[in-house]
Amino acid sequence: MRTRFILIQTSHAGNVGAAARAMKTMGFSDLVLVAPRWANVLRREETIQRASGALDVLNNARIVDTLDEALDGVTHLCATAMIPRDFGPPTRTPREHLEPLAGGDEQHVAFLFGSERFGMRNEDVYRCNVALSIPTDPSFGSLNLGAAIQVIAYEWRLALGGYAVRDATPAALAADARAVAGMLDHWERSLVDIGFLDPGAPKKLMPRLQQLFNRAQPTSEEIHILRGIAKAMSEAAAGGGAKTPSPVREEPGL
Repeated sequence: MRTRFILIQTSHAGNVGAAARAMKTMGFSDLVLVAPRWANVLRREETIQRASGALDVLNNARIVDTLDEALDGVTHLCATAMIPRDFGPPTRTPREHLEPLAGGDEQHVAFLFGSERFGMRNEDVYRCNVALSIPTDPSFGSLNLGAAIQVIAYEWRLALGGYAVRDATPAALAADARAVAGMLDHWERSLVDIGFLDPGAPKKLMPRLQQLFNRAQPTSEEIHILRGIAKAMSEAAAGGGAKTPSPVREEPGL
């Protein structure tokens, strides 16, 4: 399904750059400007700066004189209008309308945005199949053009299936049972060295630590860290002289 974003009579060059950036982050690239204020808007410094690297979208963007030219090939047209029009298309939220639209048989969807100064003309809204209204706070519903495009682009990408969220680092694998057992043996010796565990009356301390680490599922790197801590405890105990064991007392019910 092809997707086009159409901006009518855009008056601020920076908003064109912001539109390109919003589109690119959601994987869209077809941008058409209808009679923008600046004939060279795609090359203006403010436009390029606000695009923040989405230069391919700007390079592929087209400027046309009329809405008819911008709608060439479009089979489903969505207006973006906060205020419903009498005799106009139905007004729906983006998510309400776009999810079923993504599963339909439309071939070329376009989203229409009006001028920052005047909004959308009634005659342009009437040409649309639906008027999308972003559900903002009723007492303050005004959105910057770039922000509105970002919301619509996100909702449409979400309806189309979205992109998977990627972890910054690969998921670490839990250490195997042998590594955990070796670490616990090391800790047992160190706890004896520092006087925390009485080897003659160990009670249930080590089984409880075993269950703790089973739940935690430490990684191999974390096992190395824990063994390093155990080694440091034993070295500190050796440097400070022999310790008198302080038997671990079991609390009632433990």
